[in-house]
Amino acid sequence: MKDLYLILYNSACCVGWAGVLGLSICSLVTSDKASLTDKLAEIHGFQEVSLLLTISQSAALLEIVHAVLGLVRSPVMVTFMQVMSRIVALVAVEQSIDAQTQWGAGLMILSWSMVEVPRYAFYLAAIVTGDATKKTPYPLFWLRYSLFAILYPTGIVGELTVFFAAAKDPAFASPAIAFFYGKLLFAVYVVGSPFMIMNMVANRKSAFKKRFAKPPPPPRGLCWPVDKKGERSSTEVNRAIVAAALSAMDESLGQKCLKERGWRFGYVKHLRAMVEAQCASPEAAIKSAQAGIDKAYELFEFVYPDGKAVSFKEAMSAKNSEKYYTGFVQGEGSSKKDKLEVPYNGKQLSGQELKDQVKAWVDYGTIEPSAGEAIIKCVDNPKWFSEEFSKRYFVLLGAGSAMGPLKVLLALGANVIAVDLDRPGIWKHLIGLAKESTGTMTFPLKEDPATFDVKNEDALYERAGCNLFTNTPLIRDWLMDLYPGKSFTVGSYAYLDGALHVQVSLAMDAITRDLTEKRKNTSLAYLCTPTDLHLIPKEAHDAAAANLKEFSKKPYCMFLSLLGGGKFLRSNVKKPVQGKGGDYYLVNGISVAQGPNYALAKRMQHWRAIIARSKGCIVSSNIAPSTSTVSVVHNRTFAWAYEGMPYFKPFEIATPDLSKAVMLALLAYDLNDPSSAANPKTPLSNPNQLFSFGSFHGGLWRCAYEVDSIGEASVLLYFSRVAKPYVVGVGALAVAVAAYAFGK
Repeated sequence: MKDLYLILYNSACCVGWAGVLGLSICSLVTSDKASLTDKLAEIHGFQEVSLLLTISQSAALLEIVHAVLGLVRSPVMVTFMQVMSRIVALVAVEQSIDAQTQWGAGLMILSWSMVEVPRYAFYLAAIVTGDATKKTPYPLFWLRYSLFAILYPTGIVGELTVFFAAAKDPAFASPAIAFFYGKLLFAVYVVGSPFMIMNMVANRKSAFKKRFAKPPPPPRGLCWPVDKKGERSSTEVNRAIVAAALSAMDESLGQKCLKERGWRFGYVKHLRAMVEAQCASPEAAIKSAQAGIDKAYELFEFVYPDGKAVSFKEAMSAKNSEKYYTGFVQGEGSSKKDKLEVPYNGKQLSGQELKDQVKAWVDYGTIEPSAGEAIIKCVDNPKWFSEEFSKRYFVLLGAGSAMGPLKVLLALGANVIAVDLDRPGIWKHLIGLAKESTGTMTFPLKEDPATFDVKNEDALYERAGCNLFTNTPLIRDWLMDLYPGKSFTVGSYAYLDGALHVQVSLAMDAITRDLTEKRKNTSLAYLCTPTDLHLIPKEAHDAAAANLKEFSKKPYCMFLSLLGGGKFLRSNVKKPVQGKGGDYYLVNGISVAQGPNYALAKRMQHWRAIIARSKGCIVSSNIAPSTSTVSVVHNRTFAWAYEGMPYFKPFEIATPDLSKAVMLALLAYDLNDPSSAANPKTPLSNPNQLFSFGSFHGGLWRCAYEVDSIGEASVLLYFSRVAKPYVVGVGALAVAVAAYAFGK
């Protein structure tokens, strides 16, 4: 029924806009005017353009309803802003004679119709074929994702001329209307137009990547389960796992979660409800975490090479006849690090200089005092680095990860057990790092080293490594039997985009679960993201409130708060949640753009952390700062936002080397200081307070505004400060358009 309605709606809109386009072209062809601008100025008055334009564009108001009801996956706020910007332009061109009789009105109408005809035709084809990416006719696909490059700028120019002409028309514009059309809308377009265009650029890149992507290989190993449509989609499973964690505490919360139709953009409120409900008692938090993890093991499948599929729970319980062998490299380096060093602003900080910088970070609000104290203790206890690290065995799941501590650990002479993909290039790099260091590296081999020449480096690289997805049980078995009696610290560092991140997190969880439960003296290490929901100290909450009071008085922030209607610059200050042990303060650092799969992957790590700690395991799970890794800054919009975020005190974006150094320091503190929150003997009022201590959040907890609400403002600040030529160019174009419109 929904598809039938959408087919009728998109068909009607496509026909309506085709009529507008056809009539507009007829106006151009039959006009006896000499200049193109005069021809364009006549379009609105040609035959039935006005009536058909009003009907076709007004019908787009239903798209807001579609987004609200979940009939389509479009974000409500973005849809609202896009549709309403057209509506205010429509009102101006219909009601102001001056607006409709200047060339920009015709340019606007042509641009709109040339965009909308292929857009609605594309939506119609997507519904009929059932695949918007691969099955829609390529010419239609290309037009949908390419025309915007020309027609968005021309449409914006046309709309601005309409606004300026309407603002100047005394028969239409009162002082308030003149201000609205002549000044306020101009400011909105200067702010919003670059985002709209860049959003389409990103959509085009993503759509073409999907269109021409190679067919996925047959499912192997840990996989998302098959849904009712025969596809391995993540949405239903993601929602079911979160619902299970909620239902363990309150059945009604779980039911609300299951009924959430717009999961892509509505998941955050359910995660927040879960964290708040977990504050009720330690038992509630543990019960919820266990239910969520159990549901994941129950739902995910493990597909064997012969195609047989079982639940992931069953696969991890089965006995395996195959096994991995062991490779080993002894470092040949002569220079061993014997103290904590932190790279910052081109310098290697240590000793008192590092202490001074830590104090500066704490005073500014970039890190929490507990993190500062931990790092200073590391400076005061150099033996943690010169002696203790060389005695330990560190299992790195995702050894080559951009945020992993591999290089620093090897430089400290540590014993690293490296787990990474079975690709020769990866192992040429990893083994090379190990040989140049003073540490050791142990790694899995697919063949018995007695059957080939281990001195043949190429042969070694070919046989090294494993796949966390396809070989999860075998990796667990190999680690379980490795170095009996030695204490392991298992770090979960592997990261992948999208739905794959959930899979790799679950695979790592299966390994860490069994090692902590079956192998004595196993500790865990995680890198928590600041873009998540966390319980925070009251001092951080109070600092955010003070910053909010300061920033809310700034004209720039006042304007954006008013303009966004709650989308831009939302307060980061939340009311405390009452629970067993007192009041708990919460920060919502989730960035909706990262998606529900990223949130679930990190949440599962939280669940394992508090479960393992409740069973007596040391768990180092500290908040790492927002970091300019390649995986983040390759997205140009994120890169621009990172450049502008430091405007919002006390934000500071860290480099990868800085993040790895400070997070290793916090790990050293957790492993060596019995007073650390990582130690299960240290009392906590609620298990989720594990993540409240040792946070190097980069200012997110103490910022005046939620991180998800400052992205657009940060991009604008970047352009205003760093990309001034672009801003000057846009401003010059706008002034020229305004001058021409008013000159007419």
